Amino acid sequence: MSGESRIRVLSLNCWGLKYIAKNLEERIEAIARELEKSDHDIIALQEIWVFAHYERVQSSVAKRLPYSKFFYSGALGAGLAIFSRYPFVSTSIHPYSLNGTPLDVAAGDWFVGKAAASVVLLHPVLGQVQVFNTHLFAKGGEDGPEYNRAHRLVNAWEFAKLAKHAAEVGRYVIALGDFNSIPPTLPMTVILDHASLTDTWVVTHPNVDPASVTTPLEAVHQLGITADSPLNTWSAGKGYTHGSWGKRLDYVLYRQPNRPGQNLPILKARDSQVILMENVPGRTFSHSDHFGLEATLEILDPETADDSPATGSPASSPSKELSNAAIATTIQALTSCYRFSRERSRRELIIFGLCLLLLFGIIIGSAWLPHSWINPIFMLFTVFIAWLATTMLYEGFIFGNWECNALMNVIEELEIHRKGQEIMSGRARE
Repeated sequence: MSGESRIRVLSLNCWGLKYIAKNLEERIEAIARELEKSDHDIIALQEIWVFAHYERVQSSVAKRLPYSKFFYSGALGAGLAIFSRYPFVSTSIHPYSLNGTPLDVAAGDWFVGKAAASVVLLHPVLGQVQVFNTHLFAKGGEDGPEYNRAHRLVNAWEFAKLAKHAAEVGRYVIALGDFNSIPPTLPMTVILDHASLTDTWVVTHPNVDPASVTTPLEAVHQLGITADSPLNTWSAGKGYTHGSWGKRLDYVLYRQPNRPGQNLPILKARDSQVILMENVPGRTFSHSDHFGLEATLEILDPETADDSPATGSPASSPSKELSNAAIATTIQALTSCYRFSRERSRRELIIFGLCLLLLFGIIIGSAWLPHSWINPIFMLFTVFIAWLATTMLYEGFIFGNWECNALMNVIEELEIHRKGQEIMSGRARE
């Protein structure tokens, strides 16, 4: 066990959008070289969309991390990959039921199919460990109308259920990724509380006062800033514009398995730090628009482990649960999005009906065109109206019902979960 007393993990969003991300080939090459020099046992990458880029990283790390998986989802891929020193027992991917709308082409979340990817690996000391890698829905923060954050809340709830189930079937859980949410926000509350996950950064950097931070470098080292940092060339100045030093969007989370009555080894966060802050060697740009986040998890003997709450060891702390207030706020946001979706679908179906009427008029009117040169214009106009009608039918009817059904599923799950908690707490008091 002396040689397997820790697990070192790394999470990095590579910003690997082909044709859009700048200096992509150079940056992927530099990332591959950096990972080749690293001593991590598990690496989780996000936004590595191009399979050739995955292969480039794989060839660099294969000597130390011989087991790897590139995950497929949606029309353009999930952009998720996991590399491991330990052999895989199984792999899976769970596309989130909501990822924006098909009309939001610029954001692209719907087309890539944001998902939770996972591998179950066999560790020589811990046994089965389920490692998750995810990238939550990007658009829609905590500002503005409630419906803005609904899709990310759906992602958070579905991810929390997966992580919780993994622990309940007796596996250790390590979750990495770009959660697109800062620590105090509702999506992170849902994930941390419902799945009883522990945040490595909070454990290794306790009692940090954000008001004491005076420089961007301090923000990175003390607050775990990984995105929108003024130190990152791709977001330089962006943090200052928003009155902050940047955002902590990337996390390494973990928890013990749920095996009552068994004396199991204990995972405990020993260290966590932001890495890959320097520019690509010889160039004037950063490796990615995110910095990397690494953590070291110690494997402790349960007989000698420190059980004080300060250690962050889940073995000594009670299982967390979502509060009624958090559930109510989540349901409120999802209900608001449900109403918004119904109203948007109604408008889109009205446009579909108007397009049909217009097409009917064009067909009749084409018989009385006064000049032949008008024919091509009429044809182009007819094609455009036909495209608009088809798009509005798909968006308003198919996607509209899809979105409403997904929202209703989560709303009802949360309501049943809240009632279930009340029933269980009532039994416990008897």
